[in-house]
Amino acid sequence: MNEADETQAKRRFMLLNLARLGGLALVLLGIAIASGTIALPAPVGWVLAIIGMAEFFFLPPMLAKNWRSGDR
Repeated sequence: MNEADETQAKRRFMLLNLARLGGLALVLLGIAIASGTIALPAPVGWVLAIIGMAEFFFLPPMLAKNWRSGDR
C-alpha cells in the first residue's frame, strides 16, 4: 500500500466513524427531546432518534459500498 492509498484509507475510516458518531448524537438528542429534558415536542425527538438510528446503521455501509464501486 503506497502513501496515497494509506491516506485515503485513513480519511475514509475517519468519515465512517464520524457518520456513526453523528447518528449516535442524533439518537441521544432525540431521546433527550422525547423525555422532556429539552423543551421541544416529543414527536420531534422520536423523529430525530429514528433518523439518527438510520444514519448510524445504514450510512456507513452505503458509503463503503459507494467507495468500493468507485475504486474499480
